[in-house]
This record gives sequence, structure tokens and C-alpha cells, in this order.
Amino acid sequence: MSRKESPEINAGSMADIAFLLLIFFLVTTTMSVDAGISSKIPPKQETPPIIDINERNILEVNINKNNALFVDGNTIPFKNLKQIAINFIDNGGGLDINKKKCDWCNGLQLKTSSDHPSKAIISIKTDRLTNYETYINTLDILNSSYTFLRNKLSVKLYNKNYETLLEEYKKSNKKDKNIQEKIKLIREKYPLLISDAEINN
Repeated sequence: MSRKESPEINAGSMADIAFLLLIFFLVTTTMSVDAGISSKIPPKQETPPIIDINERNILEVNINKNNALFVDGNTIPFKNLKQIAINFIDNGGGLDINKKKCDWCNGLQLKTSSDHPSKAIISIKTDRLTNYETYINTLDILNSSYTFLRNKLSVKLYNKNYETLLEEYKKSNKKDKNIQEKIKLIREKYPLLISDAEINN
């Protein structure tokens, strides 16, 4: 009785097929790339720029090597930083460079705090041993202070918060000039003035 030989499967082209499938998936798969942050701790400068500003228009935020937070020489918990920054920016205790008062500010108008949002500078200083995460958290809190004030003003002027305006502007592919002008006005009223530079009083 003769044995029937089973037919062999030709696997010679399997490697080619696998390679083509691999290329196909590499080409069609979308990779998610983290955008990251646009700010970095600046390198130490040999001759830092000298900016002469009235002392009351500077809010000094220092982070030491133990990641403790000092604001104007006083140790504070991180949870208090946002309100301190809002009070400082929105104080409205004087005039801007054009000798105009801040008629949209809701601050206490203290003579010991900032004159105007356009003059209120927040200076961040870090130690070389400061944790990077602490620096970023501090920066995030300060940015949220500006967002809070911009949202408040935007609701007052346009019955919409500032973040909604930004979303609508993005959805219009940055073509809606009306929304662009509104965003520009709010940014001019509360300009983002956060500095990493050494400031001389």
C-alpha cells in the first residue's frame, strides 16, 4: 500500500507578506506626540538684563532648594499663591504709562501693591536645586491667576469667558476677526507679565 505524501505549503513568501503588513501599519498608524510646555528654566546669565521698576509693581516669588515658596519674603503655602497673585495684578492702585486708571480692576487699590495690571510684574526666582516639578506647578498657578481675571473680564464684557472665546477662535481656524479683537482686548487689559529675569529695584 503506497503512502500519499501530504502537499507542502510554500511559506517562502510569508516573510514578504509580514514585512508588507508591518510597513502598512507603520504608515497608517498615528502617533500621539506630547506637546510639552513652552517654557523652561532659563540658564544662569553672566550679565542679566537690568530693568528698573518701582518696587511695589514687582511680586517676588522665590522657590528655595527645599521647594518652599517665599512671596515678598514670607513663607506661604502653595494654595495661597493664586489669590495673592490675583490681588496683586488686579490691585489698580495707580495709573498706567498713559496716566489712565484701571476702571475694570476690582482690587483694594492699596498704595503698597501694583499700580496697574500693565505694570504688575511677577518675578519667579529659583534655586539651582529647586525641583523642576515645583517650578512648573508654581508657573501653572500664576498662569491660572491671569486666566481667572481674563475670564471674569470677558464675562463682564461679552457674557462669555475668555477660555470659551479661545475655543471659538480655534474652531473658526483663527479666521474670525471679531473674536480675535475680543481676545486681543482682554489680553491688553491683563497682559501676562511673568519674568524669570533678575529685576533690580
